[in-house]
Amino acid sequence: MTRIKKWLVTLPIFLVAACSPQTGPLPLVVGMDLSYPPFETIDERGEPMGVSVEMARALAASMGRPLKIENIPFVGLIPALQQNRVDCVISSMTVTEERKKSVAFSIPYLRTGLALLVGNSSGLTTIEDTPARTYVVRQGTTGEIWAREHLKQAHILAVEKENAAVLEVIQGKVDGFIYDQMSVWAHARNHPEKTRALLAPLQIEEWAVAMRRDDEALRTTVNPFLDNFRQNGGFDRLAARFLSEQKRAFTEQGVPFVF
Repeated sequence: MTRIKKWLVTLPIFLVAACSPQTGPLPLVVGMDLSYPPFETIDERGEPMGVSVEMARALAASMGRPLKIENIPFVGLIPALQQNRVDCVISSMTVTEERKKSVAFSIPYLRTGLALLVGNSSGLTTIEDTPARTYVVRQGTTGEIWAREHLKQAHILAVEKENAAVLEVIQGKVDGFIYDQMSVWAHARNHPEKTRALLAPLQIEEWAVAMRRDDEALRTTVNPFLDNFRQNGGFDRLAARFLSEQKRAFTEQGVPFVF
């Protein structure tokens, strides 16, 4: 057999090898909006970090799979899940009846409440003070859902980014920002000269992992993982690492902590 013939015989074998699927377990692809510290954010090296990131790492490790995080704006997380771009969403997502129509949720892993960040000059002490106010919310969050359902006389401004909403309060353009208790507390701490935190919950919420409804294998894996993670002190360790100051402040104010 000539060299040319030998090359022609071996070429199909090379092509088959080059096109063969990846060996080893496929990555667990988790969708997050990495703009919500200390739960989902990016460190100084540009790497994902936070409570949800560590949860995702522990989940992937328990499954024997590498982890891949997809950074997606919050409003795009459920569409990404439905389009099979991600396997699940771990991104401080609140369980709602509306979302249940599109995705399946794990057992809750965190409980929080909606609260109000207000300007120091607003005069607000509760959200019932004056119905016809202007409030900012973050697009696609339960803060927006709650505001549009309960504040019929108010003007609701929806923005994409959390920092943009806080800036509206700082600049006095709105009366308040409706968001979760922990973030409201953190923003008031960071801007004490301009803002105050009204932490009395407007409603209680629970966060969970979102998955496709037809992904039975993942759904039967995530709930036992969350149970074991809690029983083995995983959430206590995350609270100590990322949320120690918040936990202390909430305890001092008599507000139940999130985990």
